[in-house]
Amino acid sequence: MKKTILTTLAAVAISLTSFNASAQKLVSSTTHFKFFSSTPAENIEANNFKTVGTLETTTGEIVFSVPMQSFEFEKALMQEHFNSKKFLDTKTNPKAKLTGKITDISKVNFAKDGSYPVEVAGELTINGVTNPVKEKATIVVNNGKVALSSKLNVTLADYKIAFKAGKPSTNIAKTVEVSVEANY
Repeated sequence: MKKTILTTLAAVAISLTSFNASAQKLVSSTTHFKFFSSTPAENIEANNFKTVGTLETTTGEIVFSVPMQSFEFEKALMQEHFNSKKFLDTKTNPKAKLTGKITDISKVNFAKDGSYPVEVAGELTINGVTNPVKEKATIVVNNGKVALSSKLNVTLADYKIAFKAGKPSTNIAKTVEVSVEANY
């Protein structure tokens, strides 16, 4: 009887260990989000290293929470415009969020070094407005470390972001490039 109970407990422990090894939530607490705009007037770039991201290796679910006031610009005036009520109103909408799923997560072997092209589908919320997104990304596995990178083009008007007139309206592109680099 004792032998049967011990055998059963050992089997349960082994199956729980196997389950935990295959289901893994990876976290990146210093994900880099970069915003880039190019116009004939000027290029504008901002970097944010305070984004938190998660990646569930079995389901492919991803989440990025982006503190909008953490974007840093070369010029203080650019940062002021970015955070203002006329543009992103970051006091009212302090975070952007990307939630989604890597639709082809089965392509990625997290136990084997390599570069894996994948596709992400989900929703991007900026300025209180949510829109569907579908983009390509790359997952790199190297010595047990996992990294994800992607670029997406964001049309500002889709998120109710626009200067009506004046210099800022001609200095920022209508569609900007957003790059993501997450190291889990």
